[in-house]
Amino acid sequence: MNPMMAARLYSTVQGGAMPSSPTPQANPAAEGPGFADMLKSVVTQTAEQTRGAEMQMAQNVQGQGSLIDVVTSISAAEASLETVLAVRDQVISAYKEIMAMPI
Repeated sequence: MNPMMAARLYSTVQGGAMPSSPTPQANPAAEGPGFADMLKSVVTQTAEQTRGAEMQMAQNVQGQGSLIDVVTSISAAEASLETVLAVRDQVISAYKEIMAMPI
């Protein structure tokens, strides 16, 4: 995940979390993509970056790629994976807090 994607996701979440009008809308699907859609998109992009890093490594082993490209793609894939893991940890933490609440 690059910084622009993170900023776009942050603005999407902020826009979806606070409605612009005080009255609730009748059709929540009209507000845009939901959390599950955003999460699916991020996981898909992370998997694509990982595949790209693997392709760069394979090209370097065959003598076709540059070491700088390999390091850059691995760093991008690692950052994306760390972001996904951080979100996962926060979701699990929130779930545990909700489950610990008295009914």
